[in-house]
Amino acid sequence: MAVTVTNQANPIGNKLVQDTDADNTSANNTTGAAGTIYYLEIDNTLNGGQNVYFKLVDAASATVGSTNPDYTFRVNGGLRRSFIFPLGLAFGTGFTHWCVTGPTVTDNTSPTNNVTVRYVTT
Repeated sequence: MAVTVTNQANPIGNKLVQDTDADNTSANNTTGAAGTIYYLEIDNTLNGGQNVYFKLVDAASATVGSTNPDYTFRVNGGLRRSFIFPLGLAFGTGFTHWCVTGPTVTDNTSPTNNVTVRYVTT
């Protein structure tokens, strides 16, 4: 897992979280604080025939395969998708995420190739 957080000027958000290898290991409390997500991009172009499910939970940590995510985003194989939340998705505790190949809570199968995820928060 390679997660970076870059501070931004605040026209929309002031942090850009980037995980260049989102997989079945949870990235816990990526910004270290509560906040709001306004933009999310999931790049699954390296997994041509494999759909992925990016999962977010409002928590300081998660256990992949048993933690119920607050949000799940599907991206088909070979595609990159962007999601914009004009009013934002508020998180009261922190941002914890992971990426697997199935939609169920119990799925813990990592994508075959790297999935890059970026999100802008306050």
